[in-house]
Amino acid sequence: MIMKYLQNIGRSLMLPVAVLPAAAILMGLGYWMDPEGWGEANVVAAFLIKAGESIISTESMSILFAVGIAFGMSKDKDGSAALSGLVSYLVITTLLTTDSVALLQSVEPENVNKAFANIENQFIGIISGIVASIMYNRFSHVKLPDAFAFFSGKRLVPIMTAVSSLLIAAILFFVWPVVYSGLVSFGKAILDLDAIGAGLYGFFNRLLIPIGLHHALNSVFWFDVAGINDIENFWSGKGEKGVTGMYMAGFFPVMMFGLPAAALAMYHTAKTNRKKTAASLLLAAGFASFFTGVTEPLEFSFMFLAPALYVVHAALTGISMAVAAAFDWTAGFGFSAGFVDFFLSSRLPLANQPFMLIVQGLVIGVIYYVLFRFLITKFNFKTPGREDDVEQVENASEESSSNNDIATMAKEIYAGLGGDENVVTLDNCVTRLRLDVSDMDAVDQQRIKNTGVPGINIVGKNSIQVIVGTQVQFVAEEIKKIRK
Repeated sequence: MIMKYLQNIGRSLMLPVAVLPAAAILMGLGYWMDPEGWGEANVVAAFLIKAGESIISTESMSILFAVGIAFGMSKDKDGSAALSGLVSYLVITTLLTTDSVALLQSVEPENVNKAFANIENQFIGIISGIVASIMYNRFSHVKLPDAFAFFSGKRLVPIMTAVSSLLIAAILFFVWPVVYSGLVSFGKAILDLDAIGAGLYGFFNRLLIPIGLHHALNSVFWFDVAGINDIENFWSGKGEKGVTGMYMAGFFPVMMFGLPAAALAMYHTAKTNRKKTAASLLLAAGFASFFTGVTEPLEFSFMFLAPALYVVHAALTGISMAVAAAFDWTAGFGFSAGFVDFFLSSRLPLANQPFMLIVQGLVIGVIYYVLFRFLITKFNFKTPGREDDVEQVENASEESSSNNDIATMAKEIYAGLGGDENVVTLDNCVTRLRLDVSDMDAVDQQRIKNTGVPGINIVGKNSIQVIVGTQVQFVAEEIKKIRK
């Protein structure tokens, strides 16, 4: 239950995180036009940079997180939940500013714990979103007596959220300094490890992908939770050249070269009669990894078929992160470490020998290809195109496996899940359908796989994920049309 709740938070974070590429493009174009003056020598560049900063600053992202999580975690995705997320964030951060705490403690502002100077962060945004979603799910359908009927239902949600946030603020008044100090200590411990710390971060980042908890780890290093704030500092030029960006740089060689090379190795080791089918999956997934840095379609294509290979992938990611950090090669991203972000960030003020990451990527690509191909053939891993031969299911799934029509795919996936009789809830993130079912035994996994999806992930007794790829939103919409 806890794992499922944490996964829902991670899924809800995808909505605000999806806004970041817009900021990255604006700021990237601005810095590209004026890489030295950071907008001082070019009015258009200054306009673009400031526009990007309006989204990617810590304060703005915190609000986006509060609104996005409240909306995503609410049971019917209602706007009043999103408004309540903002209400909660404003109440908590206003009560816990340095000046407010100084007043409550009857001390001078300079004597207030420094933790309260950093209260406007993504962690508080996440808490605010969770509080608002809980209040929405609990009170959005409550009917009050006639005298107070105006405040019934969804109008009651922001009120209860504000009241609940008072309690949260009171708790954080005592807890936040301790939590913040612990996070700072953790961040400093990793920083003290330099390149090794970056490598450890990269390794655990990949290991957490299957359970969707990598966002929690990312927030410590990419945002301002522990004072590292790698993304904002890199794009705003506030950090130290050759250091800021070290928790992003090593991903570029893996996303742009390593994983596509792994896809090539899996294609070359596929069975002859399945190479065409494997190619359609691996080519699209490999290109997505290279161009956008979206790796889940490719990673999910082998992480459950060959878990040992996925651990190797995580280890290679850690090595790539450590190497880039050791040589001070840095580049940054606003969304993920693909070609688009590399192109936009390579001329940023804090980019340091970014094109060496291309050289590193070529080496990493060779290592991925050789190692994957050797391990697949040596241990007969069942990567795409190497699965055991099974009797095809005698239904429309054969047609859908060669039919790219999204409506047909959605129909087959839903039928494989058991249809209306078995599917309880349906949602999606960037690349996955996330569902709760009444009976896992009623799910026909082979029928779902025959549609050509990269993989299936069973995350609980009644929870299942279908990894579709970047077209998942359209598949989810088609399924919603089918549901009664």
